[in-house]
Amino acid sequence: MRFTRRAALAVAGAVVVLTASACGAGSGEAAGGLTLYNAQHEDLVKALVAGFTQETGIKVDLRSGKDFELANQLVQEDAASPADVFVTENSPAMSLVDGKGLFAKVDDKTLSQVPAGFVPSSKNWTGFAARSTVLAYNAKKLPAADVPASLMDLAQPRWQGKIGVAAAGADFQAIVSAVLEVKGEDATRQWLAGLKANAKVYPGNIAVLKAVNSGELEAGVIYHYYWYKDRAEAGANSAATELKFFGGKDPGGFLSISGAGVLKNAKHAADAQRFVAYLTGPAGQKILADSKALEYPIAHGAQPNPKLKPLAELDPPAVDPAKLNGPKVVEMMQQAGLI
Repeated sequence: MRFTRRAALAVAGAVVVLTASACGAGSGEAAGGLTLYNAQHEDLVKALVAGFTQETGIKVDLRSGKDFELANQLVQEDAASPADVFVTENSPAMSLVDGKGLFAKVDDKTLSQVPAGFVPSSKNWTGFAARSTVLAYNAKKLPAADVPASLMDLAQPRWQGKIGVAAAGADFQAIVSAVLEVKGEDATRQWLAGLKANAKVYPGNIAVLKAVNSGELEAGVIYHYYWYKDRAEAGANSAATELKFFGGKDPGGFLSISGAGVLKNAKHAADAQRFVAYLTGPAGQKILADSKALEYPIAHGAQPNPKLKPLAELDPPAVDPAKLNGPKVVEMMQQAGLI
């Protein structure tokens, strides 16, 4: 299944009507609580919101959508936005909003809870979770010795028709953003051209994993937690697969950061700062670690689910999240014909 240019534009720039579900009685705004624009997995954020409300008594109106949908919604709404906090799966959408000057500075005390590598140079938002780029491969079709050493190798002719990507999704576009930052524009364009020739395009990470598991593909680029979640649920879509964690600071080892920021025009700024502090603090990080999301908590001292490969054993490239250019990546992927 291949995505059209129209579908790509919907991902990158659509402004959508958001579905809203209030946590607690009434909407957050009406009750004097927070309005949260959420692009992370809703079940995870609902658990975090519930913990925050239990600890603080502050109600949260949760409005969920996709990374770039909500980012563009915020840009369009500007000072009139009801949002107090913005939370994403991937950081390029945070950079889009930050680039428009719509975030307030995150409190220094909150930033101190997170290692510097998970904080953008602007310090206008912070990471609170991470997901590792991995290559899922079919162990019966692709011996471990033949697994590519670098994500960049997937542009080689040997992989034609044998690999899969979810090109139109924000997850994969964040990975391409890292390739652009680490390798530069020329190398990224060449790599995208190779992927256009080689890769089958699927509607999401789960579809890629299923195709690898069935033997339709030899390998596919996904985030780690899709594989771990499937294995935790009996492995119906992953039993025939293994994971390659790219080392050596390869772009394929990119750690995508889930971000949280306070809007500059937040009506409940103090409580919004408190929420971001909760996400990066011990209580929020424990909820994340104990959840079925199987993403990495990233704050100082936070311990991930023991089923995961330890975060300290990963060797990701050093990337300033503030420099991940989502709109540029979408343009380049459109030019390559991937979306």
